[in-house]
Amino acid sequence: MATTRSILNVLEDYQRSRLSFADEVAELASKCQNVELLHAAGVMRFLKPLLLDCVPQIQQMAALALGHLASYNEDLASAVVAQKIHLQLVQSLREQDRYSKRPAAHVLSAVAKHTPALAQAVVDSKAVEHLVLCLEEFDPAVKETGASAIGHIARHNAELAEVVVNAGAVPLLVVCIQEEELSLRRATLYALANIAKHTSNLAQIVVDSNALSVIAPLIAQSDARLKRQVYCCLSSVAKHSESLAKRIVAEHVFPKIFLSLKDKDPQVRRNAAVVVRDVSQHTAELASVVICGNGAAALVDNITETRGHERLPGIMAVGCIAAFDDILADKIIKVNGIPPLMDALSNEEEDHIRSASAWSLGQIGKHTSNHALAVAMAGVLPRMISTFLCPLSSEDLRKKCQRALQAIINKLAHVPALDALLQGPKVPDDITGIVVAQLAKILVNDPEAQTMFVTSGGFEKLQKMYANFAGEIKEMVDSINACYPEELVQYYSPGFSAAVLQKIIESDSASLLPSC
Repeated sequence: MATTRSILNVLEDYQRSRLSFADEVAELASKCQNVELLHAAGVMRFLKPLLLDCVPQIQQMAALALGHLASYNEDLASAVVAQKIHLQLVQSLREQDRYSKRPAAHVLSAVAKHTPALAQAVVDSKAVEHLVLCLEEFDPAVKETGASAIGHIARHNAELAEVVVNAGAVPLLVVCIQEEELSLRRATLYALANIAKHTSNLAQIVVDSNALSVIAPLIAQSDARLKRQVYCCLSSVAKHSESLAKRIVAEHVFPKIFLSLKDKDPQVRRNAAVVVRDVSQHTAELASVVICGNGAAALVDNITETRGHERLPGIMAVGCIAAFDDILADKIIKVNGIPPLMDALSNEEEDHIRSASAWSLGQIGKHTSNHALAVAMAGVLPRMISTFLCPLSSEDLRKKCQRALQAIINKLAHVPALDALLQGPKVPDDITGIVVAQLAKILVNDPEAQTMFVTSGGFEKLQKMYANFAGEIKEMVDSINACYPEELVQYYSPGFSAAVLQKIIESDSASLLPSC
């Protein structure tokens, strides 16, 4: 007959085996190269019953393994939902202690992050209210996992973000920001950024919870990952409206934010530039606030020293600021802002970055003749034309170049710069029309410019092109020709020398005929 001790040994062996299995699967699942093999072997159906094990440690290890699997890709996360494992996890959130809540929330977070449909499945399981309750736990690790899950649910769309807001998440998240643990702060900021980014109403809810007064001082923190999330959160608020951007300015983030434009972490630099762009885009008043205190120089340094994807927000910020009026555009010019934009237009590989550069240059040059001249003297116009004509340029890049050229040329009053465009490579007719129209406006009242246009060869080139013109362009050329003596126009017209030679020949022939 079996003794009590032998029976207990069998049960203990079974318990150790279960724990060992869950522990080893969790370890294997933490390595990406093992995940597909584990899934193909059907590991989920072995882990599922362990979530309800009587031993808490086994539950936790099983949930940890499932979290690694669900985090790997959408298919594995979908398998968790298909097998209704997420419903068991909600039960763990509802009933278990803090040691079980963290792994359960981790799996739900891993499921929710992939797609709106998977996040909706988590919402439909009634998990959100229990995830929000995790934010009130004493254990910072449980709070962190709950905040991450809330952030992953909210990130997909406004409807899901409203679910977590209605569950009371925002005030608790604001409290969590004030905890000392960096990882908890990061997760909390991530959640708030994903709530605020969708609509101005959601951003207003975050602002009204006094979040900005807690978030803004964190700019001074040394942790790069934390600062990334700080700037993500600020930009999620600032982009929606002037009033929300003003709330950020009121927290005195400027000019402190300019130090982050030179941060050693590339993502911090980029995210800081995004905030500058999102604040400055609304009004000239906000743009002025942004570039006070050496802000213009800091932005120009940022786009000078960065490359690629990191460069884009700074380029757009400069364009947003310059767009409002000539004074702001002049400040960009004075801090040597045109050369780095020209460099981006010429040397960046991605067309969307080059498009942003062309747009920003257009915003600088569109105001007055002085602004247009500053852009032209940097050699921008020929570069834009060659980019426009390049068959490899995207449609958006070509449109941005065309619009920028029109805006700049419409203000350009420098005859040599216009002449250079006329005498350079063939320009599309609509751009040629703008150049000719500008020349017509200048030459009609400027004798010195008239002389310069003739001696440079521009007038002769215009006459050679005359036959190819029609409609308004031809009329504008006629108005230019009216500024000069008819004999000069004839002299530079194609075929003039041949016509003169013909007359000489005819005259000589007539002199050889016998007189009557």
